[in-house]
Amino acid sequence: MKKFEKIVAVDNIGFTEDRYQELDQFAEAVESYRDYPTGNEEIIRRIGDADCLLVSWNTKIDKTVIESCPNLRYIGMCCSLYDEKSANVDIVTARERDIVVLGVRDYGDQGVVEYVTSQLIDVLHGFHGKRWRDDQILEITGLKIGIIGLGTTGSMVAQALQMFGGDLYYFDVRRRPELERKGLKYLPLEDLLRTVDIVTTHLPKHLRLLDKKMLQIFGSGKMVINPSIGPTYNIDDMEEWLQDGSNFLLSEKSSMGGHLDRYVKYPNFVYTDLTVGMTEEAKQRLIQKVLDNITSYLKTAK
Repeated sequence: MKKFEKIVAVDNIGFTEDRYQELDQFAEAVESYRDYPTGNEEIIRRIGDADCLLVSWNTKIDKTVIESCPNLRYIGMCCSLYDEKSANVDIVTARERDIVVLGVRDYGDQGVVEYVTSQLIDVLHGFHGKRWRDDQILEITGLKIGIIGLGTTGSMVAQALQMFGGDLYYFDVRRRPELERKGLKYLPLEDLLRTVDIVTTHLPKHLRLLDKKMLQIFGSGKMVINPSIGPTYNIDDMEEWLQDGSNFLLSEKSSMGGHLDRYVKYPNFVYTDLTVGMTEEAKQRLIQKVLDNITSYLKTAK
């Protein structure tokens, strides 16, 4: 198997310390950083003459960066790659320069499922002081819950909530008949928002479906759970929606997109200061998939 001349992990790619050394088998030299570069100049300096770049979702690798690093022939995204539009790597420019870009999928789903179910149960019961319905302790049983985005994570969340007796609906760009046969019901987005009391969103980065119109349709006394990477809503419109104290937003660290300070004043905003998909188990799945991608590329590299 061929080797790279130089691998650069340009930021904190989520590897545990004991597994960084596994990169040595793939290159003559390895440089790894544990922090995040502040701009293109620093990114370009760190990459230098490397032919392999590893990057987390936190650092943007744009056209300028790619064109300034002529030795690159492989970019390993140490994060999910759903589509070119939502990626933090300019895949179009990379393709034009014959650079292979590989990402990973389905490594943090279990942690997200546990977050959604545990946080939902918490606010339904008020275990930690915040209760969705002040005068009622509720079960998931019979609650009308909508899943927006029925990929791997959304499907797992739906099945988990069904086990608690939830009445589940979904909206996605494609129908899922195999899950509909198990009781999950499809509705167009506006119809779903009119029907359910709680929605949990599982969407690619930068896709924001919940704007002012959609939140108005959703109405009052409702709950949004967002464990996606970045907001799945218009930030201004969501803040206006939160001004109705009967509405709840449940969110976590990776889903905030830099607007945490605007929402913390609302008692009906329930925030978890953790990236819930990055459990220790998820880190190991991520690392292995990144290493497997490198192996696959090098085995076929010319």
